Formats: sequence, C-alpha cells, structure tokens
Amino acid sequence: MATTWTSAFGRACGWLLDRIVNGLALTRISPNVLTFIGLVINIVAAFFFGEATVTNAGRMFLYAGLVIIGAGLFDMVDGRVARRTGQVTVFGAFFDSVIDRYSDVVLFFGLLVYYARVNHFRYVVLVAFVMVTSLMVSYTRARAEALIGSCKVGFMERPERIVLIILGALFNHWGVMAPVLWVLAVLSTITVVNRIMYTYSNTKHMAPLG
Repeated sequence: MATTWTSAFGRACGWLLDRIVNGLALTRISPNVLTFIGLVINIVAAFFFGEATVTNAGRMFLYAGLVIIGAGLFDMVDGRVARRTGQVTVFGAFFDSVIDRYSDVVLFFGLLVYYARVNHFRYVVLVAFVMVTSLMVSYTRARAEALIGSCKVGFMERPERIVLIILGALFNHWGVMAPVLWVLAVLSTITVVNRIMYTYSNTKHMAPLG
C-alpha cells in the first residue's frame, strides 16, 4: 500500500511539474530569466533568515523554508523549459551554475546575519565554514572535470544541501537548524576530501599540463 501511494504521489507531482513546464514554454520565457527569478526568491528567503530574532525565529525560519521551496520550483523547471522550447545553450548551463552558487551563498549569508544578531558566535563561524565548503564541493568537481572528464563522487551536492536547509528552516521551532549545519559541515568536508583523493588517483600518472 505504501508503495502504491508513493508511486501515485510521484506520478501526480510529475504530472503537475509537466503542466507547469508546458505553461511556461507557451510564454516563450527565457530559461535564464527563470533561473534569475529563483535567485531573487532565495534572496527573499535570506531576508527572512536575517530578520529572525530569538522570539520570532521559529516563524521567520518557517517562512524562509517555504520560500526556498518556491525557489526550488524554478530550479527544477528552468532546464526543462529550455529543452521543451529548444533554448538549450552552453551559456545557459554556465549561467545556471553561477546563479546556483549565488543562491547558496545568499541563504548562508542570511543565516550568518541571524546568528550574529542573536550573539551565537560559534554558529556564525559554523555557517561561514559551511558556506566555504559548499562552494568547494562545486569547485572541486568543476576543476576535476576540467582535468579528468568526470568527478561525481561524494554525496553532498546542491539538492541535498537545499533539502537539509529546508528541513532545518521548517522545523527550527524544535532547534533543527543547528544540527543541520553540523551535518552540512561534516558531509560537505568529506565530499571535498573524497573528490580531492579521487582526482589525485586519476591524475597521478598524467603528464603535467603545459
């Protein structure tokens, strides 16, 4: 029964997403515009994080989590709209990757502001560390793939990070964001180290570039 309900839910979500993509495709909107809208929505979420205080953090984080879910919708449809309308370009892939990095940073920046305002210095440092490691997860993959073609090892990619941030935000009334940040710090670091080791093992017999 659980499998049946899960399958039905998955099909319903897929159907709804396809209808949204079809509607956006009819407007001939640029996928790059959809990508940018996603960033703007994430900025709104960061504002909610930054405006949170000790007394209203549960409510403001809940708002932020819901807004991030909305931003995720644009993140899911921009590529599909590009393919549906024949607007797939090399620049579009580059632009999407760059905007994703900004979206990551702006959310963590909002959390930095919150923890600074409530005088949790340890978590200011932790959020800053998570911000750096999240960027390094993407950077190590990009640099490795420029050398060896593929580097998909590790598991703390952007979708996993966003899901954890959403869970932390939606359930921060019970203090979930703090352990989420520790999980992000540890698993992102492991992913970076894993990619460094993988790239080393695949390049140690290669001739030096240049």
